[in-house]
Amino acid sequence: MLNFLAPAALSLAQAAAVGQPLPDLSLEQASALRCSVAFGMVHSRQVRGEPAAAQYPAMAERGREFFVRTTARLMDDLKTNREAIAGLVARETDELSTTPERVDEVMPACLLMLDASGL
Repeated sequence: MLNFLAPAALSLAQAAAVGQPLPDLSLEQASALRCSVAFGMVHSRQVRGEPAAAQYPAMAERGREFFVRTTARLMDDLKTNREAIAGLVARETDELSTTPERVDEVMPACLLMLDASGL
């Protein structure tokens, strides 16, 4: 199964070429985006069979749907395009990649957000 962040990575290359400034996010928007990216990173680790990722529920369906809904809502709320959203995703991916433990730090709150979403 393909990582569901791959399309965002492709769009990132387009966004970088345009040099578009990234929109500001509210705390709620930033939290949802952070969790979306964390779910994608966990999914990638699950696909690779990393033992540490097995502690989390499968992210293939629920995590992907959360990601899709979050990014679509951001596009609507911010009245922006895919390239800007891809830039936000890339920025958050960089932030969560600073240390291997960073994703594990945010996952408990993100799993609560996922459950609260009804997905």
